Amino acid sequence: MMGNILKMQSTLGSSGQPVQYQLPVGEKLLPMNEGIGKTIKLSYQSEINCIACGRKTSKSFGQGHCFPCFRSLASCDMCIMKPETCHYAEGTCRQPEWGDANCFIPHYVYLANSSGIKVGITRSTQIPTRWIDQGAAQALPVFRVANRLQSGQLEVVLKQHVSDRTDWRKMLKADAEPMDLKSIRDQLLDECSLQIADINSEYDQGDIEAVDEAVVDIRFPVSEYPEKIKSLNLDKQPEIEGQLMGIKGQYLILDTGVLNIRKFSGYNIQVDFI
Repeated sequence: MMGNILKMQSTLGSSGQPVQYQLPVGEKLLPMNEGIGKTIKLSYQSEINCIACGRKTSKSFGQGHCFPCFRSLASCDMCIMKPETCHYAEGTCRQPEWGDANCFIPHYVYLANSSGIKVGITRSTQIPTRWIDQGAAQALPVFRVANRLQSGQLEVVLKQHVSDRTDWRKMLKADAEPMDLKSIRDQLLDECSLQIADINSEYDQGDIEAVDEAVVDIRFPVSEYPEKIKSLNLDKQPEIEGQLMGIKGQYLILDTGVLNIRKFSGYNIQVDFI
């Protein structure tokens, strides 16, 4: 199967079953779980198409964009990575209509256990996809807020006590040890109560709501974890081949190394199971 790839689509498994993955290749979806244990070959066809506008580009920016789109799209702005720096109110949003549809909708602040405890934020529409993409074994919503800026402000407070990053190498070497996320949440809320109250006072009642939901457990389809992590790169190695040992986050775990599929969104790839 050959075509431009995008990040893998995922579905949370039910009743302890692992996440189900499909790889978009051109106009088709390639089931990936059934390939675990088989040899997979990925051949880069020396062509990249921007995932936003479709134009050919010699280099990918921001996980699949051409440079003009990377510079102009609101989805590529720095405030997406640092939502507390949202500048919509200043009238400088690159695409106000995009901001209305994507930033001014309910967001969640959550705790996740991937390579250890971390705090993160996501749109309500991206649950549980965001947690799966980060390779989280557990996740717990903490706050439901009215917009992205508010979620970023709360994240800044909480990340003074827990990380806001995933150690991807550690995440790919083993299953995360289970943690009592609710106890960790309660301790964080107690430690940060004054700062959270200050943020809450700036907004209308109901904009920021603490939630008490169940911990979400996530299993990934991995038959064997690598002892050492070797990162594979299609720009440096146009043909990658190896036995598919598992999938976690957006990574293919091969016996020859690990490949971050999302990084190569827009690349024209021939994908074969041998």
